[in-house]
Amino acid sequence: MTVPSAATDFSVDLELALRLADAADSESLPRFDASDLKISTKEDRSHVTDADLAAERALRAILADERPSDGIFGEEFGIEGDAKRQWIIDPIDGTANFMRGIPLWGTMIALAVDGVPQVGVVSMPALGRRWWGSTGAGAWTATHSGPRRLEASSIASLDDAAVSFQSITQWADAGHLPALLKITDRVWRDRAYGDVYAYMLLAEGRLEMVAEFDVKEYDIAAAVPIVREAGGTFTSFDGADSISERSSLATNGILHDAFRDLIGAKD
Repeated sequence: MTVPSAATDFSVDLELALRLADAADSESLPRFDASDLKISTKEDRSHVTDADLAAERALRAILADERPSDGIFGEEFGIEGDAKRQWIIDPIDGTANFMRGIPLWGTMIALAVDGVPQVGVVSMPALGRRWWGSTGAGAWTATHSGPRRLEASSIASLDDAAVSFQSITQWADAGHLPALLKITDRVWRDRAYGDVYAYMLLAEGRLEMVAEFDVKEYDIAAAVPIVREAGGTFTSFDGADSISERSSLATNGILHDAFRDLIGAKD
């Protein structure tokens, strides 16, 4: 992927993405832990709730009104329009958590230009947290005292690194369980924080690596500009600079090559 220069201004797109996050929050948060939450099973056997559907519909309606020439790629209603400028939406990342009353879920909103995520917003309203970033403008999170710029950690040794591996089953199904065991045996601390929250912890400098498999573009697109603008590195597990490889390897940047060497990844 070719990232444009810092002179490229995505401020208007970011402002829209933040308003989209507000709209998603207003649909999802009232349904969180609701006794009458409606849950169904999709063809791929994953779950979807009425909140997932309502949130994505709300975002599509706003985009249709304000950006009718842009394309959309959403988890629940697929692709429409031109892919040159494409809004990539996961209305509720962590639906399994959402439907079990666990607050680690969030909306992911990205704008990709020619396949490259340039704007990303992640909102986790059940935690009262939000993160955002755009190419050339840094990555940020909201705090009680105002926005705080994000910065990936400066840890330079695997011995001192903390990692999130998402789930053992995911790594085993991808045929990479031996690599996971090598990582967890080598680093200081390993946990499975799960879903988009782990990437935000990485961008905040609290982790040094997050990796997962069987991911679609909407599972990771919003995290890419946030991690990169915080100073981290985001590739596929095999090192490809693309969000369509069905895997991810995000690090603090300093340790990216060390992690790839450790797991024996090949270019």
